[in-house]
Amino acid sequence: MVSNTVTPKHVPFKDLPLHPDHPPHSAWGVWGADDQLGCLNRLTPECIKKAAAEVKTGRSIGLNWSMGEMHVPPFYRTKLKHEIFSIAENCNDDRLEFNTQTSSQWDGFRHWAFPDGRFYNGFTQAELKSGRSQRNGIQEWAKRGIVGRGVLIDYVEYAKTSAEPYDPWSATAIPVSTIQEIARKCNITFQPGDILLLRTGFVHRYESLSEAELNAKMEGQEMTYPGLKGSLESLEWLWDTQFSCVAADSPGFEVWSGLGEMEMRMHETILSGFGLPIGELFDLEELSRQCAKEQRWTFMFTSEVLNVPGGVASPPNALAIL
Repeated sequence: MVSNTVTPKHVPFKDLPLHPDHPPHSAWGVWGADDQLGCLNRLTPECIKKAAAEVKTGRSIGLNWSMGEMHVPPFYRTKLKHEIFSIAENCNDDRLEFNTQTSSQWDGFRHWAFPDGRFYNGFTQAELKSGRSQRNGIQEWAKRGIVGRGVLIDYVEYAKTSAEPYDPWSATAIPVSTIQEIARKCNITFQPGDILLLRTGFVHRYESLSEAELNAKMEGQEMTYPGLKGSLESLEWLWDTQFSCVAADSPGFEVWSGLGEMEMRMHETILSGFGLPIGELFDLEELSRQCAKEQRWTFMFTSEVLNVPGGVASPPNALAIL
């Protein structure tokens, strides 16, 4: 289901859910009972035209991390397998096998359900496993792509000015107040439909570690990473700021300190409640350098997912255009 119409009047977080049978804080029905785009509906033609005005220098920066870089994936996932083979003399094809959660990706609306097995707008795990429906599949995003204004919140640079030491592999919970402070310092005023990119430094740190260090860290139960603080305040801010997508350079947009130690787990509410796409493991290093050089942290953002019917997630194929 593709919508390029004007998004309906914003429903405040305090008024969610719209129906008592819906999960807490969910936005089911805001764009209609059959909607499969969620917050991507905020990327209206007017929003996209405004995003195009962000292009000043014409410099484009790829935000996909190398698919082969994560040779020790998190949470026991598989790494990329790449085979090149000849189909005729001097003519080659290649074959890829990979988990869409390894390296840069968008989490789609079939990825993480509420504990009762319901995804965005009530699609269920039972329906998914039956194989009879492609509802909420990533193919719906592919029909229009993701185009809008990107906003970089560079927590790594902010942390350099803090008296507290910062480890980009620690469970540092970044509160809304800190993001707002960074935005003020960078003269950023959030707009409906913005695509929020949060740089934590995880990817950069990953690239600096040895294989042994990565194995110990990535495959252990103690794996942690920084991100947005899990709280009701964070959920309210994400919804009422009216982002269309959020992403980070860590394995999850929200802080991770282990399932048993999370103050509040937001993944299911963001994905399956709001219908707000989550990007993970984006490569934001060059973007950070260029934004600092130009002293502006907003830009045009484009992304086109794999057109896989019923797909759960996808590499973002994302660009920032300054």
